[in-house]
Amino acid sequence: MIEISFLKTGNIASSLLVELSLDERAEREDIKVRVFSSGAKMSEKAAESVAELLIKNSSPDLVIYSTPNAGTKGPRKAIEVLKKAALKNVIVISDYAGIKIKDELESSGLGYIFVKPDAMIGARREFLDASEMAIFNADILKTFAICGVVRAIQSEIDRAIAAVKKKETYLPRIIVDSRLAVEHANFTNAYAKSKAIAALEMLEKAGELSIRACFVEKERESYTTLASSSHELVRAAARLSDEAREIEKANDSVYRAPHYKDGRILSKRKLFEKPE
Repeated sequence: MIEISFLKTGNIASSLLVELSLDERAEREDIKVRVFSSGAKMSEKAAESVAELLIKNSSPDLVIYSTPNAGTKGPRKAIEVLKKAALKNVIVISDYAGIKIKDELESSGLGYIFVKPDAMIGARREFLDASEMAIFNADILKTFAICGVVRAIQSEIDRAIAAVKKKETYLPRIIVDSRLAVEHANFTNAYAKSKAIAALEMLEKAGELSIRACFVEKERESYTTLASSSHELVRAAARLSDEAREIEKANDSVYRAPHYKDGRILSKRKLFEKPE
């Protein structure tokens, strides 16, 4: 059995269900999963503490570390702890803001998955509360699930797991953009695919608006409006992705890829087909 430890500091949409995407029916017999999280915090102290907790309390064959902006001080501290522990298989999942440490991760022998559409939230006190935060993440997660981001990440991790089983090493080093993600969604309809690409591109733009709202604009009405606009764009992306899935449902061609209990990934198209 392969032991996988997930380390989470802060939050990105890519990390919300990442461990659950490997065992959606809770029947896999080939993996054991543990999750270590610092919640919303990603300071140096919080990141170091939770990384050390993982090292002391698990013996992982594979570590998945997810964090916003992997190039900032807190995440760098967690990565440093993981590197010092000489763990063989470590994969960092981050939004596109962390891309600046891509070469550093590669030279250190770590894998990475940078997700371009993983938009920053509009984190201004005048705008963001718990409800708004939950809605934002739900809309992004829906878009990611329909448009292939969830499956792209899950597929890469499953590939790493398969390599560990064979006593080999595979560490993904990829950037998930709209085109790569949509290929994993396996749409049969050209219009559905187009809608999905548009939805993911909208998320990238929403992230740009949030960055301006949080770090550039200083006038209250201006940054509050930009934060709100970012979330409206995310909402529109979720609706557009839903339209894409409805096209596939109307054609009875939704692609499904459930795990079998031994970790194999099965597939099917028609609703009443048996996965094989």
